[in-house]
Amino acid sequence: MKSLFDKPASDEILQRIDNLQPGRQRQWGKMDVAQMLAHCCITMEVAAGRSFPPRLFIGRILGPIAKKSFVGEKPFSKNSPTDPAFKVSTEREFMPERERLKQLVRDFHDGQEAKCTTHPHPFFGPLTPKEWSRAMYKHLDHHMRQFGA
Repeated sequence: MKSLFDKPASDEILQRIDNLQPGRQRQWGKMDVAQMLAHCCITMEVAAGRSFPPRLFIGRILGPIAKKSFVGEKPFSKNSPTDPAFKVSTEREFMPERERLKQLVRDFHDGQEAKCTTHPHPFFGPLTPKEWSRAMYKHLDHHMRQFGA
């Protein structure tokens, strides 16, 4: 399973982010490409322990059941539900968001487990650093596929 802690996977994601262009059309979902980049930044900030959203009540109930699919091998499906705290509906600028996401991915990779959050995921609950790294790879892969990168 690919992980952002692994250099080849991290480099692959960075290259795919570089391949994105402003105005690239989504294949599913509601966000435009700049909003998607901002959304991915928010999730990377959570994984890196820079943001601490509260646990969702429904996540406390269903999160442990769904956790296996979140950290497992199978890619995320199109139109997967999004926590409202991670939704981006305001207009964003493509270039700053792309650069910010690339830096967050590099920082997460470089920091490895020592820089990974110990705060629980708002829906899935406690994750190990390896689970966070796998889930963040899967999440970024999902959104790169969303925009054909």
